[in-house]
Amino acid sequence: MLQNLETLAADAKSWPFEQARNLLAHVLKKRLSETDRAEARALIDAGKADEALARFEALRKPVVLETGYGPSGLPHMGTFGEVARTTMVRNAFRALTGDHWPTRLIAFSDDMDGLRKVPEGVPNPEMLREDLHLSLTRVRDPFGTHDSFGAHNNARLRAFLDSFGFDYEFMSSTETYRSGRFDETLLTLLARFDAIQAIMLPTLGEERRATYSPFLPISPTTGHVLQVPTLERDVAAGTITFDDPAAGRTTVPVTGGHVKLQWKPDWAMRWTALDVDYEMSGKDLIESVRESSKVCRALGGTPPEGFNYELFLDVEGKKISKSKGNGLMMEQWLRYGTPESLSWYMFQSPKSAKSLHFNVIPRAIDDYLAAIEAYKTQEPAKRIDNAVWSIHAGDPPTHTSPVSFSLLLNLVGVANASDKAQLWAYFAKYLPEATPENEPLLDQLMERALNYYEDFVKPTKAYRLPDDKEKVALLDLAERLKALPADTTDGELIQGEVYAVGKAHAFEPLRAWFGALYEVLLGASQGPRFGSFAAIYGLPQTIQLIEAGAYGELAK
Repeated sequence: MLQNLETLAADAKSWPFEQARNLLAHVLKKRLSETDRAEARALIDAGKADEALARFEALRKPVVLETGYGPSGLPHMGTFGEVARTTMVRNAFRALTGDHWPTRLIAFSDDMDGLRKVPEGVPNPEMLREDLHLSLTRVRDPFGTHDSFGAHNNARLRAFLDSFGFDYEFMSSTETYRSGRFDETLLTLLARFDAIQAIMLPTLGEERRATYSPFLPISPTTGHVLQVPTLERDVAAGTITFDDPAAGRTTVPVTGGHVKLQWKPDWAMRWTALDVDYEMSGKDLIESVRESSKVCRALGGTPPEGFNYELFLDVEGKKISKSKGNGLMMEQWLRYGTPESLSWYMFQSPKSAKSLHFNVIPRAIDDYLAAIEAYKTQEPAKRIDNAVWSIHAGDPPTHTSPVSFSLLLNLVGVANASDKAQLWAYFAKYLPEATPENEPLLDQLMERALNYYEDFVKPTKAYRLPDDKEKVALLDLAERLKALPADTTDGELIQGEVYAVGKAHAFEPLRAWFGALYEVLLGASQGPRFGSFAAIYGLPQTIQLIEAGAYGELAK
């Protein structure tokens, strides 16, 4: 079974497996000679990754994947997207190597950065203003729950990642610098200071070049993270000298957390010190990746494999900006959609720009549900490229919701429902055995449908009057449904009558007939499968709805 999975992974077309194969090639090249690499690759391609690890000791060290987080603000959609997508690559890598190869996913918090400005929407802004330029782990917590603002946001990050079940190792910049784990690489950077400057200075403006140093010393007097020139370097002593605005000429070691690095050298230093093998980043950081990779090589490290994903756009096609607030926050998505639907959305075409707005949520939910249903009957080669394989690490659920989210939205509107109990009452005949306990996803979707309808659908509903042809067809449909047993719950039988009416009244194309049903009866341009909707709503109620629409009562 494992060999079969490895073979499938080797041929899979979806982007996580493309990235996993790139990562495998990167690790083999990084750790083995050309001859050993060829032998190891042959074993892995033959489904014998365990033999490759036994044969080559260099391969037994874990493959390290990293994601970064700037804790000056709370975790957001980009944080989720980066961890979710990196996890998908990790899952694909495990499948490719038969899960023999150890892997680590580090969620790194850059909490030693100085607080440069007061974030919007945070309590006690005056207190934060007093703490500007301190490391985030020295800035007082405006929420009053932790030792520092950085600690507060780190706790939020970990709770956030834990709530989605991510498997990761949290790492704090402050703790890692202070622990000495970065010391060896920091001393290397000190010794190769001129080489690092030769890489960084050409990327800066003239004024910035005059004062730039990769080292940001922490003032022993104020605790501020200082952006000041390095005046002297003592490689043997491992120190730098600079002018501290609060204390004059000062010398500190570059080890033990007395300095932090500028962010691009810092990124490169982490890659080197932590031996990172994979890290993805946004398209806006392409140049930064290039520069940090040069610094990484200058430090004697190997830049990680990775790729640049496209950024999200708002509903008008503009770049999302946290300061403008034109994006979609995590808690907003989760008010209207499930975590799995968000993972589905993150999986789709990461190198293409996509709108991240409320209007994408219903489609994402239903596409995810449809993918689960498709997975059940797909052959293995198709299954592994189905997004739900990557979302659920090869073990997607066998049961989801018996109805679509779009159907629930329309049921909420037509039934004028305000709570889940009213919706469950409609399912009493259609799914008599269903309960919130044995259909938990349906219960969750009901709650989200109520929220979404109230906030977005209800304010925009616009019923229209039917034209003469549509009115005749609607009344014909009502009569045909009256001929069925009143307790009919067979959605296919009802759908057959709907089709028959559309054809009998010569709607060309036939979708024009369904468009009329949605616009006249539901006040929307699109809608669910009408037969299923009628079966749940109830045949007598559906007939009343059709007649009300035919006579223009809904449009009033």
